[in-house]
Amino acid sequence: MTNNPRPIIFGEVLYDCFPGGEQVLGGAPFNVAWHLQAFGDAPQFVSRVGQDELGGNIIQSMQDWGMDTGALQQDEQHQTGRVDIELIDDEPHYTITPDCAYDFIDASEISLPETATLLYHGSLGLRNPAARAALQQLVTDRQLPIFMDVNLRPPWWRKDEVLNWIHQASWVKLNHDELHQLGPASGNIAQDMAQFQQQHELEQLIVTRGEAGALVRDNAGDMHSVTPAPLERFVDTVGAGDAFTAVFVHGLLVQWPIETTLDAAQQFASRVVGQRGATSNDPAFYQAFITRAG
Repeated sequence: MTNNPRPIIFGEVLYDCFPGGEQVLGGAPFNVAWHLQAFGDAPQFVSRVGQDELGGNIIQSMQDWGMDTGALQQDEQHQTGRVDIELIDDEPHYTITPDCAYDFIDASEISLPETATLLYHGSLGLRNPAARAALQQLVTDRQLPIFMDVNLRPPWWRKDEVLNWIHQASWVKLNHDELHQLGPASGNIAQDMAQFQQQHELEQLIVTRGEAGALVRDNAGDMHSVTPAPLERFVDTVGAGDAFTAVFVHGLLVQWPIETTLDAAQQFASRVVGQRGATSNDPAFYQAFITRAG
């Protein structure tokens, strides 16, 4: 445990189930929390699991990784989250099980440290009214700056709801397709980003573009970009965006310059696509980034 400022990570935890029968822990907020733990940021992860075998595995995995399980709720009625992944042309396609435990995060069971400094959440974890109400209560009670990670997974989102959460955030990360689904699509990405950022009064707008890298527009109107180096190894892109987000959140926590954060985030995302799934339980996998974070 730590008395230093800690990020609060809110949302889904689940198992990514691959065609060959392999099951890998996942869920964008969980992936981000897992990486932040490796970086030394001691995240408080707010979610909910079923009282089933998969839920028990999640609790044990978090404990083994040194993560705080104090805000991980257990549900007697709903199963632990699951996503079946089909890889088509090396791109993941997701079948997401409805009415999982993480859909029913209970605001009355949330108890968080006073040292919380930033609140992260995504969009998939808000598909259910119960989870939305829990997050809104948390936002109202704590008044923390918000990092929102947009993950549009049909049919689990509504444009008006996603835009409402974006408007509450200080930092928003989405990919270029999601930007055009939610905002302008003029064909000029710099112009579209400027309009979207100004409309929602964001401190920073982060747009990822796959092999083309990422762009950040800051509140001064300056654009920052990064292009990935050629990949040394490719397995799948599951969790690459979450890896990028985790490093970006870490950069905010330790107040790195945007260029430093972008470069490290892109490098780490490229490393994650070289393995199966979104996270690793091998500390050596994180060593170069832990050294840099220190």
